[in-house]
Amino acid sequence: MPAAEQVRHKMSIRKGDQVRVVKGRDRDTFREKTARVLSVDPVSQTVTVEHAHIIKRHTRPNPSKNIKGGIVDREAPIHISNVRLVCPGCHKPTRIGHSTLADGSKVRICRRCGATLEK
Repeated sequence: MPAAEQVRHKMSIRKGDQVRVVKGRDRDTFREKTARVLSVDPVSQTVTVEHAHIIKRHTRPNPSKNIKGGIVDREAPIHISNVRLVCPGCHKPTRIGHSTLADGSKVRICRRCGATLEK
């Protein structure tokens, strides 16, 4: 049997965006804070958020890669439905819309205030 094809889903949240965790065990700690997205995985629809969903990882020492062994705390991926993008205009968690500008380029927009989310 052939291996299952990996589907790359369209993601509205990108690396470097400010997000707020709205579901899960880190919801209360991030209620008033925003955090930066470290990585995005379009295949599994997950994002890794800075200082959110911290897990303990047992690592083996590897002298050739200069890795010390032991128990390391690191961020684990969170499903994209559990985070909301924070609008730089209204500073509130929002849904993301898409709009086409006059020059033909597509931009992401805030559903609350209509501001563009591009830098």
